[in-house]
Amino acid sequence: MKRILIIDDAPTVRMYYRQVLENNSFSVAEASNGVEGLEKAFTESFDLLIVDVNMPVMDGYALLRAVRCEPTLCKIPAIMISTEADEKDANAAYSVGANYYLVKPVKPADLVLYARLLTGESGA
Repeated sequence: MKRILIIDDAPTVRMYYRQVLENNSFSVAEASNGVEGLEKAFTESFDLLIVDVNMPVMDGYALLRAVRCEPTLCKIPAIMISTEADEKDANAAYSVGANYYLVKPVKPADLVLYARLLTGESGA
């Protein structure tokens, strides 16, 4: 079973993503900010990171920059999710190492589709 770490400061958003992903056979862990997410990424093994952009303590951009510079974490795929819908926001996410950028609210089918694609899950 593929493991996903959801890093978002909003408990309701984390709960929503968790429910959608667990209902589609993923194992899910959560972190409420970038620092907590980075600590979990160092101490546990994940197949995908789902990262919010705007968070206190450490935002999603700083988190992904740190992950991409760390040899033990740099190959973990990451989906960055934000309410920001401009092309410049997606480009900023890609520039720090996001594999995909989604705009909130994220449709459950899209979340599952990209999680499957980036983790190599067939969906069976």
